[in-house]
Amino acid sequence: MPGRECFHCKQWIEPGDEHDCWTTTEAALTRDLSEDLRDAWERLRDTAVEFGEQRIYASHHSIMFSRKACYFFVRPRTQYLELCVFLRRPVESPAVTKVVKSSRTKYAHLVRIRHRDEVERPITDWLREAYGLEDAPKPAAPTRALQAARRRSSRPKRPGQARRR
Repeated sequence: MPGRECFHCKQWIEPGDEHDCWTTTEAALTRDLSEDLRDAWERLRDTAVEFGEQRIYASHHSIMFSRKACYFFVRPRTQYLELCVFLRRPVESPAVTKVVKSSRTKYAHLVRIRHRDEVERPITDWLREAYGLEDAPKPAAPTRALQAARRRSSRPKRPGQARRR
């Protein structure tokens, strides 16, 4: 057998060569960044390190920042750094390209960073807020009575149905 192409990374693998494309490093993900993006990446990383103890690790195509859970991650792209910050509230800002509800209590905010000067307020405030979510009390889960009331109020009324008081 002359060799094979990896299904995931499309790299050619010779017989007997070890290959693990799922394992990567921070350096490997940031190696090909332009000078502006590298400066932005370093400022972003330095800002996050100032918050306190955390784990920073590379996973597939992203660099994750986590305490107990990931509070933000960065995907290095050729033209920009794609930043994804997890907050408990949706944020409306020109910097935010997309907001997605990622769990029952959190929203993922996607931000594109192209230059070092973009890593400042309000982005740094959002990162600090996301870092602090581990320390904040968890929001209370709705009670069964409240859930039932929400379901009743969201049902469409049938024509001619009188409201009970």
